[in-house]
Formats: sequence, structure tokens, C-alpha cells
Amino acid sequence: MNDAAYQQCINPACKATYDVRDVRVSCAKCGSLLDILYDWSKLPLPRSMSFFEHRWSTKGTQNQGRLDFSGVWRFRELMPFYRTEDDIVTIGEGRTSLQQADLLAKRMGMNPGKLLLQYEGLNPSGSFKDNGMTAAFTHARMVGAKRVACASTGNTSASLALFASLAELQGIVFIGTGKISLGKLSQALDYGALTLQIQGDFDACLRRIRQIALDPALGIYLMNSVNPFRLEGQKSIMYRILEARDWQSPDWIIVPGGNLGNCSAFGKAFMELRELGLIKKIPRLAVINATGANTLHEVYTRQGLRWNDGAYDVTVPQKLYAAMDESGYYPHTVASAIEISRPVNLPKALRALHVMDGVVREVDDDEILEHRAMVARWGFGCEPASAASVAGLRRLLADGIISPDETVVCILTGHELKDPNVTVKYHTGVDMKAVQDLAPRSEPHGKLANKPVQVADDLTAILRAMGDP
Repeated sequence: MNDAAYQQCINPACKATYDVRDVRVSCAKCGSLLDILYDWSKLPLPRSMSFFEHRWSTKGTQNQGRLDFSGVWRFRELMPFYRTEDDIVTIGEGRTSLQQADLLAKRMGMNPGKLLLQYEGLNPSGSFKDNGMTAAFTHARMVGAKRVACASTGNTSASLALFASLAELQGIVFIGTGKISLGKLSQALDYGALTLQIQGDFDACLRRIRQIALDPALGIYLMNSVNPFRLEGQKSIMYRILEARDWQSPDWIIVPGGNLGNCSAFGKAFMELRELGLIKKIPRLAVINATGANTLHEVYTRQGLRWNDGAYDVTVPQKLYAAMDESGYYPHTVASAIEISRPVNLPKALRALHVMDGVVREVDDDEILEHRAMVARWGFGCEPASAASVAGLRRLLADGIISPDETVVCILTGHELKDPNVTVKYHTGVDMKAVQDLAPRSEPHGKLANKPVQVADDLTAILRAMGDP
């Protein structure tokens, strides 16, 4: 099937293409990000989105039943990059819920039936990342990868570790020291990944893992969202929203912005659905940054950076990053999942904002905490980063950008128990993480204990910790 699929540079001035079986995270000619594209004329396509409805109730653990059970792969005709269905790695991801949150809508000043919460915390690892990991692990199987790795603020490491364990691959995760919630760290350890705590933040971890992944001798398959196959799986979140609404687009999709993979995937999903004539309307997009990690808001809203048919002004983010380096700036927010100041998918996010007539806003930590508590009380409990979408909705309502009668879907990216310390501190004032940091330590004694490895932000030290010369 993948004869109709290929990789292409997103830079319109380049458009270099690569075989779908190549392992790449950027264009070899110009360094830009890559898309997975399809020659749809060579593929069997549904005449309407209702074609997919019969699969929702499919049961079974073998072959087609196994794929239909997945909320990602039941839409496989819209992401046909694999060779055969035997390539597909699935653990039952994507069986998530779109909640009509009328109690929350009332407190937000919206009309009944107009506020919907897409709860990705129901995924097996507890976050939206599973949607992308199932696609990336499928490509990893296609190319015969033996080791997979990622940099993470938490959710990516948990998802990678789970998939790697079940796919019988070695999983390696890079996390910043003190930059991950313990709920997420516990998952990476429990699922057996080699966990390296790098002396630095997420951006430092991603810089190192990309450096390592570029060396083919090390055989490391990179699982961060700079991998274009990750974003193919994350398109399915939009398909499920459409499915839950009888294939009618909402007026707005609101999503937290960290590394900007989700919004990039959403834009690509609607670009393709429009190209294929499968939808009549593209919803508008709102991406919400945390104030302490607000790169997209700074360049898009304040400085006016736009996609400009791919010829966006690259000097705008370059100057911002240089200023960050000069001042020693590090991102800082209670919403650790979006605590990222150099989002790798910035160009694709600009494209998505263009395609979906989007806006970008920022919300501070107090707003995130209050709206997280509101979502828990009157919707579904979620991690702090998820609540940025609802806090952003509040701001857009106040600004008159969104009206109370428009249909809005807020993406809740992760489960409430991903970061229980934040919840406990909000309700009791007790900082459990600080208490844990002061607690006496003992050596782990369980037979399957998997202690994280502390390592300096140094390539030689990192390779040594990975067991490489």
C-alpha cells in the first residue's frame, strides 16, 4: 500500500521527496520538517466519512477486528503509509470520549450543548500521545528499528515506554531533571524504559536526542513529534470528534500548545479532508500557550508572524531564541506538559493556523489551575496543561472572539492522575513534590526495579549511560 505514500519537505521552495521507508526527521536538502503525503488517486477512498461508522462496534483481537477496535486505525484509509496491516502496532488506543459539558458551559457563560470536551486521558497511557505513538511504532516496525527514544516532559515518555514494552523494543527516554511530574515518571519506570535524567530542560533533552538519532551507527529511532509519522496518528483525534458529531464540524477546536504537534496534526487532517471532499466546513483553531512558555503567542499574536504560503520569516523565531539564550531564559509553568520554549513544530503550527483561520492566546498559571479545578468539578478531571484550553476559551469569550452560541471543542490532552501533586496542592496547600524531595532515600529492592539514571548534558556521558561506546 505504501507505494502511494511518500515523505515531502514542507518548504514550498524545496519540496524534496523521500521514500516512506526512509527514517528521517528533517529534509536532507534544506533542513525543514517533513510531511507524510499520499497519491490519493492510487488508493481506495471512502465516498463519505460515514463509511467508518460500522467499525466502532467491531470486537475481536485478530487482524481487522484488532484494527477496528483502535480509535486511530479504524480510520486507516486516511493514513495509509504502512505496507500491510501486519505492520500496524496497536494497543487499543484512541477509544476516547467527546463529552457534552453543559454544567461547565453554564459556568463559562455558554449556551447548553455548545461546549464539548474531547477527553484524551482515556488512552491506555493516559494521554493523547498514544494516538501518535501507534503510527510511529508502526513505521518503526516497517524499518526494522530495535531501539526507540524520545525527549519528554512526561506524557511522551510514558507512551513510548508502554508501546516499547509491548512491541519488545528497547525504549530510552530523556527527561529534564526536576521537569517532569512524578505521576508521569512512574509510568516510564514501570514500563521498563531506560530513563535518563539530563541536567537541563526539555529543549536541552530534545537537542541531545536529535543529535544522537542522526547517527545511523547508533540505531536510535526518534519518537518525538518532529517525526512526521507521529502526527499522522494524531490526526485521528479530529476524525473522532467529527464521528461523535455525526460528521459535522464544530465552530472551534481549542488545544494547548507545547511542542505544537497536535495543532499541526489537526491542520493537516482538515487540509486532507477538504482536498478529498469529505467535509464541508473547516473549524477555526485556537492554540493556547502558558504564559511561562509562550513562544507561539509571542511570534504569532504579538509579532504577527504568518505562514505566508511557507515563506514565513524564519528570523522572527531565530531572534527570539537568541534573546532567550542571551538572557538565560528557561520556560516555567505549572503545566509541565507544555513547558517548552522552542517548539519544533512551529512551522507546521503556522500552517495549521492559516488553514483553520486560527488565533493564539496565552494564559497564566493561576488561570490554568482554576480552570483545571472547574473541569474536574463539572467535566472530566485533567492534567494542568489540558486546562489551558478551557482557560483559553474563557479569554476568547471575554474578547468576543468566540460567542456563547458557537460550538466549541476543548481538547483535554491528559488524565487528572498524570500530575496529582498539582491537584493535592491546589486543594490542601501541601506541596507533595517538595515533601517527596526531602524524604529519605533507600536503594530500590524490587526484582523489576528500574531506577532513573542521572546524567550530565554531555554527549559522551549520555552515550555511556545508553551503553554505547
